[in-house]
Amino acid sequence: MNTPDRLIESTRELLWERGYVGTSPKAIQQHAGAGQGSMYHHFKGKPDLALAAIRRTAEEMRATAEGVLSAPGSPYERIEAYLRRERDVLRGCPVGRLTMDPEVIASDELRAPVDETLDRLRERLAGIVEEGKERGEFAPTLDAEEIAATILATVQGGYVLARASGSPAAFDTGVRGLLSLLTSTRVPPAQA
Repeated sequence: MNTPDRLIESTRELLWERGYVGTSPKAIQQHAGAGQGSMYHHFKGKPDLALAAIRRTAEEMRATAEGVLSAPGSPYERIEAYLRRERDVLRGCPVGRLTMDPEVIASDELRAPVDETLDRLRERLAGIVEEGKERGEFAPTLDAEEIAATILATVQGGYVLARASGSPAAFDTGVRGLLSLLTSTRVPPAQA
């Protein structure tokens, strides 16, 4: 891995562990095994490096979600696969955690990849719910935007509850509850 990539990957890891304020340039350099000169040769400073790291994290999250959401299966099965996909629940969401960082939220530039990722994910989920309605899998009265927001809220809130309790059980309970609600909105196939 070249020096800029090591710096970006180290910043991604430290932002996830410590947040923006807790991630110093010195910590990044030590984690990356790079000197101060290397860091400032490739990046203007911590905000520039953090933006590159946040963008990469956001792109990775979108790609992972898309891989699950575009897999074969019915709309319900794809949503279920997204909710049940393997996650490091106790570490939290690397993008969602950035929303709790006051320095990131205060910066339009640092916040933009976070907003874009959550918006795209919400739009993608809403599209899958709409597809399920069109195929007769979900009740036509479901509001796709509201369901998509609920799915995101369940995932992000599940991370928070799991971290607070020190157990992934809270995340899993939220997922099971949401899937139970979605199951109750499924339209049974017509009997022949």
